[in-house]
Amino acid sequence: MTERKILLAENEMPDRWYNILPDLPEPLPPPLHPATREPLSPDDLKPLFPMELIKQEMSDERFIKIPEEVLEIYRQWRPTPLIRAEKLEEYLKTPARIYYKYEGVSPPGSHKPNTAVAQAYYNMKEGVERLTTETGAGQWGSALCFATSLFGMKCTVYMVRVSYNQKPYRRIMMETWGGEVIPSPSNRTESGKRMLEKDPDSPGSLGIAISEAVEDAVKNEDTKYSLGSVLNHVLLHQTIIGLEAKKQLEKVDEKPDLIIGCVGGGSNFSGLAYPFVKQAEKDGTRIVAVEPSACPTLTAGEYTYDYGDTVGLTPLIKMYTLGHDFIPPPIHAGGLRYHGDAPTLSLLVAKKKIEAVAVNQIPTFEAGLIFARTEGIIPAPESNHAVRVVIDEALKAKEAGEEKVILFGLSGHGYFDLSAYDAFISGELKNANG
Repeated sequence: MTERKILLAENEMPDRWYNILPDLPEPLPPPLHPATREPLSPDDLKPLFPMELIKQEMSDERFIKIPEEVLEIYRQWRPTPLIRAEKLEEYLKTPARIYYKYEGVSPPGSHKPNTAVAQAYYNMKEGVERLTTETGAGQWGSALCFATSLFGMKCTVYMVRVSYNQKPYRRIMMETWGGEVIPSPSNRTESGKRMLEKDPDSPGSLGIAISEAVEDAVKNEDTKYSLGSVLNHVLLHQTIIGLEAKKQLEKVDEKPDLIIGCVGGGSNFSGLAYPFVKQAEKDGTRIVAVEPSACPTLTAGEYTYDYGDTVGLTPLIKMYTLGHDFIPPPIHAGGLRYHGDAPTLSLLVAKKKIEAVAVNQIPTFEAGLIFARTEGIIPAPESNHAVRVVIDEALKAKEAGEEKVILFGLSGHGYFDLSAYDAFISGELKNANG
C-alpha cells in the first residue's frame, strides 16, 4: 500500500513560483482601460497595486523567485500534504488511485494565504498602510486579514451579503485578525449605494463587492486593492501547490492521468494544474475544471472582453463571462459565485487544453458526505465540486477496469460551513441552476 501521507522536507519546498504566460498556446489578449478601451500600461494599475505585483502580472519570466520573508511564513504550513485517498478508493471499489492535495492545513483553512501573504508583503514593502478586498465565502477575506496582521497593516473586507449572513464565523475569524468586515452591497461606497437603490434586498455578488473595494482603494492614498483570484500574479503565487504536488508524486513514481479542481475565479485550480499544463498533452493528462451549474461561467459563458466588477471600475479583460451584471443564486459555495474567470484559464479552455464541467449543488454535497465519511475531512462546499467529479471519474474507471491516477485539489476545509451540511442532511438544501 502507498504511504497515506507524503510530505516534503522543508528544504524541498519550491523557492520559485511558476508563471504560465510564456507557455500559453498564444499570447494573452491585453487588458483594456475601462475609459479609453486602450491596452493598459503599468502606470494605469498604480492606483490599485504595488509596482512589484504589476511587474509580475506582465512578466515573461517562466519562474519568479519567492522572497525569503514570504517563504518563512509559508513554512508555517507548507509543504501541504498530498494524501492517497485509500478509504475513498475502497468505498468506491475503484482501481483508480486517488490523491488529493490538501490546502486546508493553512491557518485560515484554505489555499488563499499562498497569495495573500505575498500580496501583503509587496504592499508593505512599498509603504501601503491598508488593503481593501472583496470576499465571497470568506476564505479570501480570512487569508488577507491573516496576512495583513503579520505585516502590521489594516484590512477592509467587503463580504458578499449572502455569505456574510450564512457564515458568521468567517466574519469573526477576519475580525479576530484585525480586519474590518462590511456586508456588500453597502452604504459605504457609491457603488454599493447604487446597487441598494436597485435592490434593497440584494444578496450581493463578488462583482459588486469588487466594485466597492476598488472604489475604496482608489479614493484613499494610503490604500491599495488586493484581489484573491483571476489576475495572473494571483495565480502565479498559487502555483506552489502544483509544484509541490509534482515533487510529491515523483517520490512515489506516479504521474496523473487526470487533474481535477473546482473553479470560481480560477486561483486554486490553476495553482494545482498549471505546473502540469505544458506536459499534459504529451503525458496524456486530462485537466478538468469544475464549476457550479448555478454560475456556469466556463460552460455557458461567452469568451469576450468584460469588466471584472459589476459597476465597471476595473479594466476589461478577455475571459469567459456570464456578464458583469450577472447575480448568481445564493448557493453555499460562495467562492464560486463569480461571473468571470481568469484570463489565462479562459484562454486554455478556449484552446481546449483544459476541459470544463458544471455540477449541481445537491450532488456536490452528496460527494462531500461520502468524502467526509471515508477520508475524515469535511470539505468546503467549493471543494465538493471537485470531489463530485473525482467520484464520477473513479466510477468510470471502475466500469472500464482502468487503473487511472487521479489528482485533485481539496482547496479548504468546511468547518465553517456546517450550516450548509445541516441543510443538506435535513433535506432542506435545494439545487440552484440560475
